[in-house]
Amino acid sequence: MELPEAAEMLSRTPDVLDALLTGLPPQWLHHNDGPGTWSAYDIVGHLLHGDGTNWLPRARMILDRGAEAPFEPFDREAMLSEEHADVSVLLARFRTARRASLGELSAMDIEPDDMERRGLHPDLGEVTLGQLLATWVAHDLTHLGQIGEVLARRYREDVGPWRQYMPALDRTAEAE
Repeated sequence: MELPEAAEMLSRTPDVLDALLTGLPPQWLHHNDGPGTWSAYDIVGHLLHGDGTNWLPRARMILDRGAEAPFEPFDREAMLSEEHADVSVLLARFRTARRASLGELSAMDIEPDDMERRGLHPDLGEVTLGQLLATWVAHDLTHLGQIGEVLARRYREDVGPWRQYMPALDRTAEAE
């Protein structure tokens, strides 16, 4: 896990989301696969919430206290209880939060040896800082894929026989 590469990947997520979601009508933004699944809008809210309460607080805990106390649990569905805003407002909030997160990450002056420092996840046990930061990148990319899939499934029936070539149309994106 290379921190500069990770930061570069994380910096791209707001642009990808803007390009994909800005200007879409509500029936696209709020389409989900049924109970226990998320819409593209929900996923952006989840990413925003994670920037404020998950990745950096846990990185700070690892650097400050190591594995002496477990991380605070992360509420994966906190965004579902938030008041809905226009998607342009939500995307702007996410862009601002991500810029701040990356600025703070840079200011931590993390050295290569720090990547092996350990923290205590409430469910997974001991994890390293490197694993946490790699997971942040993989988490973004996984949710970008999830957004693409939930949007594509709006045309599940409309693609006709091509559906056999598009397995994403028959998957259900469970909320994670």
